[in-house]
Amino acid sequence: MSRDRDPFGAATPPASGPRLRMSLWWEIAIVLALSVGRSAVYSVLQLVQALTREQSLGDQSTALNPGANAQEFWDVLYQFVQAFFGFAPIALAIYLLWEPGRSAFRRIGLDFRRFGRDAGAGILLVLVIGVPGLGLYAAGRALGVTVQVDAAPLDASWWTVPLLLLAAVRAGLTEEVIFIGYLFDRLRRLGWGTWTIILGTAALRGAYHAYQGFGSIVGNVAMGIVFGWVYQRFGRVMPLVIAHTVIDVIAFVGYPLAAAWWPALF
Repeated sequence: MSRDRDPFGAATPPASGPRLRMSLWWEIAIVLALSVGRSAVYSVLQLVQALTREQSLGDQSTALNPGANAQEFWDVLYQFVQAFFGFAPIALAIYLLWEPGRSAFRRIGLDFRRFGRDAGAGILLVLVIGVPGLGLYAAGRALGVTVQVDAAPLDASWWTVPLLLLAAVRAGLTEEVIFIGYLFDRLRRLGWGTWTIILGTAALRGAYHAYQGFGSIVGNVAMGIVFGWVYQRFGRVMPLVIAHTVIDVIAFVGYPLAAAWWPALF
């Protein structure tokens, strides 16, 4: 029986026996329930709720990051603590991927061995994914099938930009480590084919962003397909994390700055 090979050149052994396969399915279900799967369910429910309102999707809006009252110490502290605990599902996925004598970071290519090359590939992916993504968002807004996405407003508080940068890093790590690094390994062990995995995880990524409307669903499914192919081809998550983080930094910080400087254009 032929075996799928992981992107690192080492054979990925398929799960043998019904008990091991069932154990893997339970593990996947628990990881998803604690992270992107739970968010995908809420996101789809938000989209369904938005479709039941009298307003069209084009007349509705959603916030990427909730603001915090700069005068309230506890409000700001809670947001930093919440952001910190948001890294827990990422740590869980990496922990589950760890094997004796084989670092999970090296297995999925989440390290700094080729940082220059990874950064270059990440910036290229920003151009390939980010620019068309803006076009899809604009098209969705024009067609009335995408809600208006409001980034958190920037103010003079010292914590605003660090909190948004932390949110961008967390989003990049969460989606790429779990959607790509973790699920690719586990689904391959369950016998899924390469393109079944790529398309399945891309569909889950689209559902994860469903609350933003149909334009974002299409854009994120396309992003999942491209990122999945790149990972399968080169075996490294780091370029994907860099690209995703840069895209989110532009959305979280760059867009509010541009809107403040050129309000007539935005």
